[in-house]
Amino acid sequence: MKQTDHNDARPIHVAIVEDDPDFSNALILVVDHAADMRLAGRAGTQAEGLAMLAGPPADVLLVDLGLPDGSGIEVIRAAARLWPGCSTMVSTNFGDETHVMRSIEAGAAGYLLKDSSPSRMADEIRSLASGGSPISPIIARQVLARFRHQPAAPAHQQPAVPDEEAPALLSQREKEVLDYITKGFTAHEIASLMELSHFTVRTFVRRIYSKLKVTSKAEAIFEARTQGLLS
Repeated sequence: MKQTDHNDARPIHVAIVEDDPDFSNALILVVDHAADMRLAGRAGTQAEGLAMLAGPPADVLLVDLGLPDGSGIEVIRAAARLWPGCSTMVSTNFGDETHVMRSIEAGAAGYLLKDSSPSRMADEIRSLASGGSPISPIIARQVLARFRHQPAAPAHQQPAVPDEEAPALLSQREKEVLDYITKGFTAHEIASLMELSHFTVRTFVRRIYSKLKVTSKAEAIFEARTQGLLS
């Protein structure tokens, strides 16, 4: 029986790229049993995942990294380009720092190991769709450890403090959108708050990503904080 707690909202369209049939079926059951979700597509290989990106975009993309014909990171990277409004979450057995950071750099906004309970996936998908970045505690510790151990850049390599005459990296409207993204608002919510269409908001988001040279919400927030662009 489908849940009835989320019937009022537009369904979350979920696409899955997963070669493990048991885990793939478990994810599909979670989506199928949630009243506020719809399965948008299913792929079992990198090639099938890339081909799926030629179709209508989903809201959430779940990607396994260890695909039989290549890395899921290529699918994540392609999704960031072809489905810019879609949020990607990695589901994998790999828990090492290299895979974590490469996934985030490719555009993943959430990262969960496969030992997470499938029953929790619905809430995690909703969190991702609403602008959150669900990450398991193990992964979060690895990300934090990576940043803690990065050596500080030499003084001559650190960015200069902009003077009053230097043009701002982001426009005032882009900063406003970025601020809302940081607070966890979705594109539709930001559109309502700013009295804009959600297409205009997505255009602002693409500009922000381009100017900050990032491909995901998590990267945008980190880079903006690093550059002092957030209040």
